[in-house]
Amino acid sequence: MKALAELDEREILALAIANEEEDSRIYQSFADRLRPDFAASAGLFDDMAEEEREHRNSLYELYRTRFGEHLPPIRREDVRGFLKRRPIWWSPHLDLDKMRREAEIMELQAANFYDKAALQTLDVGARELFTKLAEVERGHEKKASEFHDAHLSENAEVAEEAMRKRLFVLQYVQPGLAGLIDGSVSTLAPLFAAAFATQNNWETFLVGLAASVGAGISMGFTEALSDNGEITGRGSPFWRGVICGVMTAIGGLGHTIPYLVPDSWPNAFHIATSIAALVVAIELVVISWIRSRYMDTPFLRASFQVIVGGVLVLLAGIFIGSA
Repeated sequence: MKALAELDEREILALAIANEEEDSRIYQSFADRLRPDFAASAGLFDDMAEEEREHRNSLYELYRTRFGEHLPPIRREDVRGFLKRRPIWWSPHLDLDKMRREAEIMELQAANFYDKAALQTLDVGARELFTKLAEVERGHEKKASEFHDAHLSENAEVAEEAMRKRLFVLQYVQPGLAGLIDGSVSTLAPLFAAAFATQNNWETFLVGLAASVGAGISMGFTEALSDNGEITGRGSPFWRGVICGVMTAIGGLGHTIPYLVPDSWPNAFHIATSIAALVVAIELVVISWIRSRYMDTPFLRASFQVIVGGVLVLLAGIFIGSA
């Protein structure tokens, strides 16, 4: 493997051509990913891809003039110290903000490469081209702003922000909320049934722990298998399942943990149950707030719906446990 400083001018030009070609494909992939939901921003990356192709053509023209038609079989992976591109385009969670940040990193790396290339070449024309390309890459922040003005009108920005919010709710809030509701409500009955049946904190804790973990695993698999996200836009089924499963377990463990109060304490059962009841009330308020904040449900209506359901399940557990 050669270091960048050990390459000759022909190899440096070949690497520059490959770099511009790959960057244009990356930007084009960003544009294609964004086009269904963010058409304006897709146009921004279309323009950036086209500019990279223009850079590639300029480099090709210089290469043909000096070295002919055939590029040497050199890859960036063969060059020590040469800039590497992270394969972030494979990520199912690549959103608009990440694409823009990645573009900034790519342009900075390319500018640094052209600076080094300009220092290594003895050809005046090549040095002039490399220096110009370095300046162009560093000026892409300004260029991106121009693209932004050209493609993102005020109405387009509002529409894209609304779409971003919708996708966030679909991919993160909804599975998390479904898990939190299930964990907070469905585990109430077995937990309080065990509590009032045994009057033993440790045994109650074990029942609550089993119910919370079991519900988390079940809800996680249910969410992951219910929708692959390709048509609905709900994102990666794996991460939706993880979010839903974790939030389900958290919802159940919240009112289970108070039963770790040692049975040797005076009035241990009543202390643990009082704390658990307080935690349940907090969980139901949090659920109501999330529904109000992200689901456009009035807070009082959300509170009424959630609290009525939670109280009914709680009373069922107490009734069964006391029988």
